[in-house]
Amino acid sequence: MAPTHHLNTTVPDLPVTEGTVALDVPSAGVPCHTWYKVVGDLANRTHTPLVILHGGPGMTHTYLSALLPLARTRPLVFYDQLGNGRSTHLPAAFWAAADYDAVFLAELAALLAHLRITDGYALLGHSWGGMLAARHATRAPPGLRALVVADSPADMGLWAAAQAGLRAQLPPAVLATLEEHEAARTYDAPEYVAATDVFDHLFCCRLPEWPEAVVSSMRDIEADPTVYHTLNGPNDFTVTGPLRHWTLLDPPVIPQIRAPTLLLNGAHDGAQDATMAPFFAGIARVKWVTFAESSHMPHVEETEKYLRVVGDFLETVGA
Repeated sequence: MAPTHHLNTTVPDLPVTEGTVALDVPSAGVPCHTWYKVVGDLANRTHTPLVILHGGPGMTHTYLSALLPLARTRPLVFYDQLGNGRSTHLPAAFWAAADYDAVFLAELAALLAHLRITDGYALLGHSWGGMLAARHATRAPPGLRALVVADSPADMGLWAAAQAGLRAQLPPAVLATLEEHEAARTYDAPEYVAATDVFDHLFCCRLPEWPEAVVSSMRDIEADPTVYHTLNGPNDFTVTGPLRHWTLLDPPVIPQIRAPTLLLNGAHDGAQDATMAPFFAGIARVKWVTFAESSHMPHVEETEKYLRVVGDFLETVGA
């Protein structure tokens, strides 16, 4: 893990409200809740609230704290998805059997209803969060005013192909280490972890020092990797869980997205252009911005430009 520095993402004089939403998940066998945080005033808002969906699946909201300055204009809603952070944690057996898309979609719907914003909201999803937000948007919910899909593939087969291409750019010794330990399935070996760190610093976050907010979410997923390891696998380029079958292309539902959409990725992103191109081809009202100096986290790699691009888009579409 890279050394850390702190981002200045405080928003003075804005209220912060934290709470939980009860979830009805019969197959869980225990009461479930989702933790959320609202930055800003939902009751007296002048702009559409922006709900932020984190990645993973299995991360927490903290690594997206660089988005906090957007709260100067509109309320922001952060939440930890079920199984992660301050929301209810469930065992691997639940996730292995669950219709995870349905679980996370129902959770998002419950959050919107609890906050009473179903009549007007925008979504920004990063990585897996963008996949989830896009799936929600294919249902053409009438209250969805705008959609931001950040660093997210339209299909996990396209994602796998992109990771293979990026791996081929690694130094031969690093690639050999990855292949050796993957053949033996020794994913916890220190040499393998070090090799994945090389990949991550090229294609996940290129900053020499990772922000504390990012490291905090990484620690969260290390503390309880159940969701990530069960649904995804050991890392972003070894996807062995049910997420490997995820797609919006079969059946082709992307054209059902009616909300104006902003696509974001980095030039060195795991979400290479080919993984996001189906969104651009299939959505009627769409804009695409690529950050030249970024990989998978342009919100921390080029924060100032990122905030400007997102803020301008939301203003332009009237959200």
